[in-house]
Amino acid sequence: MEIRFGTDGWRGLLAEDFTFANLEKVVLAISRHLGKKKENPRVVIGYDTRFLAREFALRAAAVMNSQGITVYLGTGYHPTPAVAAGILDLPTDGGIMLTASHNPAEYSGIKFIPADAAPALPEITGDIEAELDKLDGSEIPKMWRDEAETKGLLLDWEGKDSYLKRLRKTIDSSLLEKNPSRVIVNPLFGAGQGYLEEFLDELDWQVETRNSGLDPYFGGGMPDPSRERLELLAREVKKGSARLGLALDGDGDRFGIIDENGLYLTPNQFLFLSVYYFIEGRGKEGNIGRTVATTHLLDRVAEKWKREIIETPVGFKYIGKLLKEGKACIGGEESGGMSIASHLPEKDGILACLLACEMISYFEKPLGRILQEAYKKFGFLASRRYDISFSSQSREELLEGLDNFAPERLNGEEVVERNIMDGVKLILKEGDWVLLRPSGTEPLVRLYIESAREQRIPELAREIRQILGF
Repeated sequence: MEIRFGTDGWRGLLAEDFTFANLEKVVLAISRHLGKKKENPRVVIGYDTRFLAREFALRAAAVMNSQGITVYLGTGYHPTPAVAAGILDLPTDGGIMLTASHNPAEYSGIKFIPADAAPALPEITGDIEAELDKLDGSEIPKMWRDEAETKGLLLDWEGKDSYLKRLRKTIDSSLLEKNPSRVIVNPLFGAGQGYLEEFLDELDWQVETRNSGLDPYFGGGMPDPSRERLELLAREVKKGSARLGLALDGDGDRFGIIDENGLYLTPNQFLFLSVYYFIEGRGKEGNIGRTVATTHLLDRVAEKWKREIIETPVGFKYIGKLLKEGKACIGGEESGGMSIASHLPEKDGILACLLACEMISYFEKPLGRILQEAYKKFGFLASRRYDISFSSQSREELLEGLDNFAPERLNGEEVVERNIMDGVKLILKEGDWVLLRPSGTEPLVRLYIESAREQRIPELAREIRQILGF
């Protein structure tokens, strides 16, 4: 089978696509990529709570050890941001994370994180894919654990403490300590469990945990902190008088936030509040990074404070690049990824949840009320994403249709800008916008719409589907 990296690594169906044999090929290709950069490199290997995750991690270590690479192997599961922190803190020449993130339980995956701890850019994954294409089907060499440990090539790594130490430098612990509250944490049986709990326990916050422990089936649902997945958490927060509900995805790099009234904040809404708080509350300097699919509410905050908005293609790897290069102080994407330059250039759901705690401590108000006050300052925008199947037409026909998609008006309003950075984004005269981009891994077109009039969103969606014939 052809193995290709998506927006954040390679994922596949267990036993069908994601097998030990295919994993070995990917890891050997990564090893050869690293070998071009440095002799005898060192690598962190982490893994999440999925079925066979540790066994896959051990196999990855065996392949890397056979290539003379020193491996720091997680002693237990770790979230992706902890692995990124480990890459910097040890330091090493990169890391591997065995995870399928928020995908269903029947999937597994692998992502390579370079030495700068930011998600791998296309030139890196492209080189790894080129190395994959060179493999001739020969047996992949391996060095088993006993020999690797004897040679000092396989070492234990427990990265939780160093990651929490890094968080303590980033989060305003004194502010949280002055205003302890009660929260409910829901790691969705993922690798982020225990991190928020330990951090907040130290500051005398009352923490209750749901959906913790090892369950490779994730309680029968996806480890995705979406509105639908967090309905029960929202009810529990409201009923139990907690100040917040804090959720993470399978590898802890995405967030889900519930306020004390049971309001689910979309990633776009929370990013808006985070940027607003980061600049107005914390007084931080610097520009703001967002992907082409992320809310323009960030633009309004940037305009008020005379900051630059830097728009990138979809994928946190582009935001990470801005953060590590110091071109943005904070950045995020509508799919639930965010980070700040002083922390890590990798998305971090644990950080996001702790920023939510900071916000309610600083403003001494529920997040929903802070959001409404921010809308009064900057105006209201509603956003929505539609996933549209195109199985009835070829991908080539679809891409051709998108290339030619350039209406002069939509919903009776003039189109004033056409942006083809990633897909086709049309900006309307009054500021509403639509974005169409094909998924890189599924037979889907993703349609993003943002409007100051929420009722207009389905109208725009219908008109666009009629124009394109799907």
